[in-house]
Amino acid sequence: MIAPEDCRTMAEVRAGVDALDEQIVTLLGTRMRFMDAAARIKAERGHVRDEERKAAVIAHARQVAAQVGFPPEIVAELYDRLVEASIAYEFDRFDAIRR
Repeated sequence: MIAPEDCRTMAEVRAGVDALDEQIVTLLGTRMRFMDAAARIKAERGHVRDEERKAAVIAHARQVAAQVGFPPEIVAELYDRLVEASIAYEFDRFDAIRR
């Protein structure tokens, strides 16, 4: 993949974005498998939603974003949605495991 600063055409930009999107989606898939593990490990359904942990995850993402030059406000919005989707997924998995 060409570095962004080396791109000279929109085709190169798009190829780079597509390659990164594949990596991001692959990592998100791995992240969801950790939600599978959490659903398996947690003893009570009430433990699935943990607002303190949610806040910590978003704060950490904001910190990393600031370190790498990504707008922290954008990453906070993305991570709020990601964590909410992860919680919903974990609830579904928790319920499926215990049926």
